[in-house]
Amino acid sequence: MAIVDLRSDTLTMPSAEMRRAMADAELGDDVFGEDPTVNRLQEVAAERLGKEAALFVASGTMGNLIGVLVSARKGEEIIADADSHVFLSEAGGAAALGGIQVMPVRTEAGVLTPAQVADAIRTEDEHHPRTAAVTFEDTHNYHGGIAWPLEALRAASDEAHQNGLAVHLDGARLFNAALASGAGVDQLAACADTVSFCLSKGLGAPAGSVLCGPAESIAEARRWRKMLGGGMREIGMLGAAGLFALDNMVDRLAEDHANARTLAEGLAEVGGVKVDLSRVQTNLVIFELESMAVEPFLEECTRRGVRGGAVGRKKVRFVTHYGVNPGDVQEALRVVGEVLA
Repeated sequence: MAIVDLRSDTLTMPSAEMRRAMADAELGDDVFGEDPTVNRLQEVAAERLGKEAALFVASGTMGNLIGVLVSARKGEEIIADADSHVFLSEAGGAAALGGIQVMPVRTEAGVLTPAQVADAIRTEDEHHPRTAAVTFEDTHNYHGGIAWPLEALRAASDEAHQNGLAVHLDGARLFNAALASGAGVDQLAACADTVSFCLSKGLGAPAGSVLCGPAESIAEARRWRKMLGGGMREIGMLGAAGLFALDNMVDRLAEDHANARTLAEGLAEVGGVKVDLSRVQTNLVIFELESMAVEPFLEECTRRGVRGGAVGRKKVRFVTHYGVNPGDVQEALRVVGEVLA
């Protein structure tokens, strides 16, 4: 049985062309800063995002953690959306490894307003941790792939900076956000001091993320990466995959967005499904089941060849990505309709 796997865009497989680029990569020891392919990736990423420097890291979670660690110190606090990946899905790393507390702020769609940023800043009181930074997530995963409007991101960032806070942007799907918002990735990145983006999601690389920011912050980030065990050696093969992704996989993200829109509109016509089409802006589709529990729904879909993921107890997430074509979308709609019939 052919499987339509919509659990995540992390399931992308490197193309044959990407694999060839990996096989031909020039290698060196990256801990010594001597891997020419990784060095080139870091230079290209920094230039693309308009930052001074960049650092290749093992994962998006590592990129966010290091971004937080260079923005705040032990005993300090960072502000984050209450449904953000940094708060909910990174194993408490900021607290466990950095001694940094997260102040969660509830938002309607993952987009913090300047007033919410200002209200979350601690007053100067010995009972309180000092607020050191704020993190934004673009696109926002648990809010359905919402992309921040550029002006909203600028306004929230300006409020943070005016209050002396550092800003870290979780841009795991930053190139999806740029496509959906119409802004350049450099314009979005300019709203933050540090920004991380994933190569291993819609861009189709097998592993890795890049953290970009000021040269001083990236130098400190390199030390943190070593302490976290993330210093790797001859990793030019992964660097080559990242370079190929930036050169060849960005424009095709529009296909994933189109497939997600088709999928969402089809789901909206299925009885027992509730989907907010206004939130389907990128490659994520989150919908609520009105007539069936999530677990048995996903089990039955899997049995019929379609895989998805749960978001809490009532919602399902489908993610389109490289390797999912329009025919797969129609097959997923057929299976969902059968399961809920």
